[in-house]
Amino acid sequence: MSTHTISVLVEDRPGVLARISGLFSRRGFNIDSLAVGPTEDPGRSRMTIVVDCAERPLEQVTKQLNKLVHVLKIVELEPDRSVERELVLVKVKADPSVRYQIIELAEMFRAKIVDVGPDALSIEATGSPAKVQAMLELLDPYGIRELARTGRVALARGGKGIADKPLRVAARPA
Repeated sequence: MSTHTISVLVEDRPGVLARISGLFSRRGFNIDSLAVGPTEDPGRSRMTIVVDCAERPLEQVTKQLNKLVHVLKIVELEPDRSVERELVLVKVKADPSVRYQIIELAEMFRAKIVDVGPDALSIEATGSPAKVQAMLELLDPYGIRELARTGRVALARGGKGIADKPLRVAARPA
């Protein structure tokens, strides 16, 4: 088993997310991360899906995804040929005796303090999944009260984008 990051260009239609996530679910795959958002082209969305599975079953799922009408393109992003980022918001216990240590730690990771309370700090950080995880591990001893992660978003390195490759033309039902 290995982690795969898949970028899927889809038509921005109701139900597309449910159909795609359902396809993974029916095959018994757990989606580690799923991020969806609009693209530079109105009417299209980009899904970044991270799944831990063997390559052969993933190939079968990719073929089935290609059969879905609103799926325009699927690209597997290789870790060394792509840039991945994640956003995390984390609320950490921070009584006055350790507050400065937590602020210093956040600064080391180029994170921002976005809220200050009497006994907690809320921190916003972006970066590679490994960077985010490293920061969380260092914050854990202080006491993480709450955590929200966006899931990964990723782009291939270089000048060409997913839309530069020919789009798959799906047969429309009559």
